[in-house]
Amino acid sequence: MNSTPKHKAENLSFLVTDEVGMRLDVFLSDKLKQKGVSRADVQRLITEDNVKINGISKKKNYSVAAGDRISVFLNLKKASETLPENIPLDIVFEDEHIIVLNKSKGMVVHPAPGNYTGTLVSALMYHTDSLSDIGNNDRPGIVHRLDKDTSGLMVVAKSNKAYTDLIRQFSNHEVKRIYHAVVEGLLSLDEGVISTPIGRDPNDRIKFKSGVDNSKKAVTEYKVVEYLKGHTHIEVRLQTGRTHQIRVHMASIGHVVYGDKLYGPRKKSKSIISGQCLHSKELCFYHPFTKEYMRFNSKLPDYFIEVLKYFGKMEE
Repeated sequence: MNSTPKHKAENLSFLVTDEVGMRLDVFLSDKLKQKGVSRADVQRLITEDNVKINGISKKKNYSVAAGDRISVFLNLKKASETLPENIPLDIVFEDEHIIVLNKSKGMVVHPAPGNYTGTLVSALMYHTDSLSDIGNNDRPGIVHRLDKDTSGLMVVAKSNKAYTDLIRQFSNHEVKRIYHAVVEGLLSLDEGVISTPIGRDPNDRIKFKSGVDNSKKAVTEYKVVEYLKGHTHIEVRLQTGRTHQIRVHMASIGHVVYGDKLYGPRKKSKSIISGQCLHSKELCFYHPFTKEYMRFNSKLPDYFIEVLKYFGKMEE
């Protein structure tokens, strides 16, 4: 199952009139959306020097000015061709409609700028010819995602019926998702709820932040599993599923997820693991065809156990 290229290579040109002050990537995303070009695609075009403003290269956050002539060499064929790759998968359940698996730490779920190979999607395409073709053609079967360095349980849709029903369950907050994490510091409460809305950080488009403009509702429940030396092992339940939600919410109360370089302080002692110590441990949902309530629970992975042993139980 190969996704087809979005379009042939072509040269395009746009003149800025009423869009003065708009970010370059936003401007082009609007102009190119009818061609099926995403904002991520636009940013890649800019990074790869396929966009010129009055003949000069600019960064994606450049504010366009009246009279700017923006030329684009639109060639996304290579990035839009997602190919099967023989990558081992840790599958815990599979039938004709769904696959439930443990995603390994360090694996990107779907192709994105800088990560076009070695993805979960490529591994799934090698494993089976049956993946839902609803939605983005670079993300067959994907109904939710985990960050690259977050490990654990995911469900994938093989049939279109499964895709539609699982999306509905996620949208209606019917899917139960429980994570385990190690965070920095000792939490003052044994359990709590963080309910500050989350939106994209206006000063850093890669990050998300609590309480910014255009934020969306986000609710995270947590409880302490064990106090460690200078750290806390917690269980987290998501009521909503915003991007980076656990990482953002824990950072917002001063307890960054251990190993999280994106939301941790810039000057930080070296972590014993790569990326955040965060694992999707439990996943529950209704089977999209049989309507059976399905519960899956995974063991904590080796890297997580290593962190727990490294810090050790807090002395009484």
